Amino acid sequence: MGDFMKLTFLGAAHEVTGSCTLLEACGKKILIDCGMEQGPDIYENSGLPVPPAAIDCVFLTHAHIDHSGKLPLLIKNGFCGNVYATTATYDLCTIMLADAAHIQESEAVWKNRRAKRSGEEEYTPMYTINDVYELMPLFRVTDYKKSVKPFDGISAVFYDAGHLLGSASIKISVTENGETHHVVFSGDVGTPSRPLLCPPNVPDEADTLIIESTYGDSLRPPQPKDLEKRLAEIIDRTITRGGNVVIPSFAVGRTQELLYMLRRIREQRLALTDFPVYLDSPLAIEATNIYKETLRSYFDEETNELLDRGINPVGFDGLHLSVTSDDSKMINADPTPKVIISASGMCEAGRIRHHLKHNLWRPECTVLFVGYQVEGTLGRRLLDGARYVDLFGEDVRVSAHIENLEGISAHADMLQLADWISAIKKRPVRVYVNHGSDGVCDSFAETVTERLGIEATAPYSGDAFDPVTGNRLAVGSRKKMPRGDYEKERRCSAVWTKLHTAGIRLMSIIERSRGCKSKDLTVLTNRINALCDKQEKEIKK
Repeated sequence: MGDFMKLTFLGAAHEVTGSCTLLEACGKKILIDCGMEQGPDIYENSGLPVPPAAIDCVFLTHAHIDHSGKLPLLIKNGFCGNVYATTATYDLCTIMLADAAHIQESEAVWKNRRAKRSGEEEYTPMYTINDVYELMPLFRVTDYKKSVKPFDGISAVFYDAGHLLGSASIKISVTENGETHHVVFSGDVGTPSRPLLCPPNVPDEADTLIIESTYGDSLRPPQPKDLEKRLAEIIDRTITRGGNVVIPSFAVGRTQELLYMLRRIREQRLALTDFPVYLDSPLAIEATNIYKETLRSYFDEETNELLDRGINPVGFDGLHLSVTSDDSKMINADPTPKVIISASGMCEAGRIRHHLKHNLWRPECTVLFVGYQVEGTLGRRLLDGARYVDLFGEDVRVSAHIENLEGISAHADMLQLADWISAIKKRPVRVYVNHGSDGVCDSFAETVTERLGIEATAPYSGDAFDPVTGNRLAVGSRKKMPRGDYEKERRCSAVWTKLHTAGIRLMSIIERSRGCKSKDLTVLTNRINALCDKQEKEIKK
């Protein structure tokens, strides 16, 4: 049987985004996910080893763009098979892929204006909305724990991964020559007790397991019960200063969790100040409508109880929805302190960059991160302490408070992933670790081997294996892509952050010195000026 099966890792190999794996079995070629990369490439990625037209079908774990975002490109280049996914994933893909196409087309218009002025070649978008329209009829929906059989000898069962509405781990059973081999793709594994969603479900058996490792080297403390209290405190401090709380958030999943928490904060009066909330993302607004109106079978018990009582779990008085660009512009034109939720979650595109431009330079404001930031993204640079960032060709000084709300996560940590593997009744013979940053996936592979006694490997893009025997069939590229200037910025950011903290402390001392004797103030002033004079000379050198 092993002579007929082959696993080729293409995306999210020693990287966190761009999930894509090719399974060849029973004479068929099957893609599991077809995602778009977010942030810079770390390693040189292998392309599809076969033409898109040769792909027989796709199994899609969930709707996030780093798992689904290249499906329209696949059909644009000749794919005509079926895409198997849960009903909720289909509904979310309908709006998310359309939004991705809009971004591609808008970017093309902007780049071509610049190209026309400079005499450069015309830019062609990766795909357009028409490609999305052609793709969606190819979806074939299923529900959890129901078997689908696209071809003779191949069947698949979807299990609730607890990561996103409709997210799934997928068990693909391949029967050849009278033998059956079960290949399980974890997708992105969620955490227990998250708002709105059911906890992750575990497939009953696996011979070969491909598992994510986003937080595969991390042990997060148990999600604190006072997470909503912490969020309320950040809002109170910022609103009291007269600033805005700007939250870069993933439009689908994380935004709805935030709205759920903000509803509870307002209901329970956890915040001392009153604050309006602006949701500034057409995609997030469309997704939020799905969360409150349809797909109830995908929600947890608590959420369904709220719906039964006529309570919108992600809505409340004081929530303003900004759909048009004019609506978005008015948010920053209004001086009222407020909470602004906008996409994208890593600050790489979308309206959030406009909000950062208007608020980053203001010391009374807060930029609050609530999700994973890939290395090299604007969000990661801000978390690492960047002093200045480029926004629309302008260097913007970072004076706002940068906060990270730890404890809210859609990804399982190292122990939760290990427990998820251990819960599989028929445990896998071998494990392939993907969807983790360079070093993290290797670390988790070692954890699986040492803790669970299971052979584990972290493949690179282009690596291919026989899942039955574990034999390596092809070696992919280990070549790293050139690193950008952000690396230098990242290295010095920690030291600069300490300096910045010292500066804040000095300003605090100056503020507290009001009313002191003139003699003492003069001494302090002279000391500060002497230090400044010395440092200015050093900087000029």
